Amino acid sequence: MSNSLTEYSLKHARPSNIVYGYGTAGFRMKATLLDSVVFRVGLLAGLRSRFLDGKTIGIMITASHNPPEDNGVKLVDPMGEMLEASWESHATSLANAETEADLILVYEGLVAKFSIDLSRPARVVFAKDSRESGPALVAALVDGLKAVNAEFHDCGMLTTPQLHYNVRCLNTQGTERSYGVPTEAGYFNKLTSAYKTILSSVTQPYSITIDAANGIGGPKVAELAKELSNLLAVTVVNNNYDKPELLNHACGADYVKTGQKLPSGVTPEPSKLYASFDGDADRIVFYFQDETTKFHLLDGDKIATLAAMYLGDLIKQAEVDLNLGVVQTAYANGSSTDYIQKNLNLPVLCTPTGVKHLHHAALQFDIGVYFEANGHGTVLFGENCIDALKAADATSPGQLTAIATLLAFSELINQTVGDAISDLLMVLAILSLKNWTCAEWAHIYTDLPNRLAKVIVNDRRIFTTTDAERKLVTPEGLQGKIDEMVMKYSNGRSFVRASGTEDAVRVYAECGTVGEVDDLVKNVVEIVKNSS
Repeated sequence: MSNSLTEYSLKHARPSNIVYGYGTAGFRMKATLLDSVVFRVGLLAGLRSRFLDGKTIGIMITASHNPPEDNGVKLVDPMGEMLEASWESHATSLANAETEADLILVYEGLVAKFSIDLSRPARVVFAKDSRESGPALVAALVDGLKAVNAEFHDCGMLTTPQLHYNVRCLNTQGTERSYGVPTEAGYFNKLTSAYKTILSSVTQPYSITIDAANGIGGPKVAELAKELSNLLAVTVVNNNYDKPELLNHACGADYVKTGQKLPSGVTPEPSKLYASFDGDADRIVFYFQDETTKFHLLDGDKIATLAAMYLGDLIKQAEVDLNLGVVQTAYANGSSTDYIQKNLNLPVLCTPTGVKHLHHAALQFDIGVYFEANGHGTVLFGENCIDALKAADATSPGQLTAIATLLAFSELINQTVGDAISDLLMVLAILSLKNWTCAEWAHIYTDLPNRLAKVIVNDRRIFTTTDAERKLVTPEGLQGKIDEMVMKYSNGRSFVRASGTEDAVRVYAECGTVGEVDDLVKNVVEIVKNSS
């Protein structure tokens, strides 16, 4: 195999003077620097599959909310979850091997370390988003898979959550925990069937306009909406997925959340609900403009709170002993955390940024709601929860309906990863069942004014944190300066963390008033600039 690996690798030379790192979103950077990396991810996927006795591994080529010139690649483990954290370093080692000889040494070292039988089958499925660089990177990936004799299937252009769904379906086929049919049609059928079950008593379609960030989510949600024409009326804007140069340009979930403003292409009707996906449709945020033209953002915190509130009520009606909890990051608005703990009386866990951390923490609960403030998240229903609901002996129509609705939500909500389309349906189902307007949702609690800023730095690696990324450890002394600044403001809070996807640090701040938070974030940005 070493000769074959060398032959293929020579076609995908590693650039000099580049240090690669497998971060919270896999490898992500300028697409021109990724050819060798994607090739080597193919090698690792083959090893991972063989190590797991031939289970199917997924690979997604995407850079999500990043600009069009970027791309990325990440691996998906058999149950549709992110790559096991302990293997991230192996991805990094393969990516940074400088010569073909070094690459073979790292590869064979992994074979020996894990006692991998290379005669076992290796199975891999992959997909890409709509970026112009996608086809060339797929070609590099295919070479990597051929180099290690892996079986593979190209799923074409999918949303990231669809690829995660396919992986789980492939690995659970024929078992009592079968997740579904591993096709795009299977994905659509799973969601639409559950949505119809939940809204069986609803006759009025919900009308919503979706900003698809000119990404792959646009045609996918439009296709799904055709199957729900009597329950859902969708208008898709920023749907030029066939013009990759427009991807995420002045639109999309990250643009709306970070700027707290409307995307291009949206001229809102007062008090009508709108939503924005990101480029690969694994994030969603909602928003509306009131009668005074004030913009109201309904982000991941609002989604988590709505889901926790409604599911909590269903659990009480179902009379099944289940524990429900919420997982957030340091970016969660302080008002949302207070509301969940004090008004809903639910536990809240805080983890470092990155859905792999939230997903793992959410598994501690029978039903775990996790969302990052940026709109990336889902609700996990544990196997014990599903078993308990199916075994429950309902003694009243109300209890029977609550149990059936909870089970339908477990089918509607993507159990593998945050999914803009699935989360869209979840939110619209809850609003329809509660007969709530977007204003009623928005006024569950009032967000503390907050700002998110980005500071370009020479080396993001010098910024290290502790306490779920809420406190800086290095550069030494920087946290003390931030704390001193925060004390000057009412309800002030600010933290700084390195970006997981670019050479920058993120500065988050919240305060009691808009004027204060604008002042605080500006001052913390200056502190960071002066330290780097």
